[in-house]
Amino acid sequence: MAMMVDPPNGMGNHGKHYFTMWQTLFEIDTKYVPIKPIGRGAYGIVCSSINRETNEKVAIKKINNVFDNRVDALRTLRELKLLR
Repeated sequence: MAMMVDPPNGMGNHGKHYFTMWQTLFEIDTKYVPIKPIGRGAYGIVCSSINRETNEKVAIKKINNVFDNRVDALRTLRELKLLR
């Protein structure tokens, strides 16, 4: 389950809140309410959330160190383009 936590170093961004799921920190807009983790893979963790404004169920994917490797960054960009 998603657990609300304090921002890292006590410095939070306005309009964001922080949750941990499977020992991973998620920083998401306050308009989203995390429900539960959906899955974990080679590139990241996916959690289900609800958009408070539209009451729509969405998925949020957290990808760690996305820009550390050029190939991984290009794969992530391709995935975003396909989802768009």
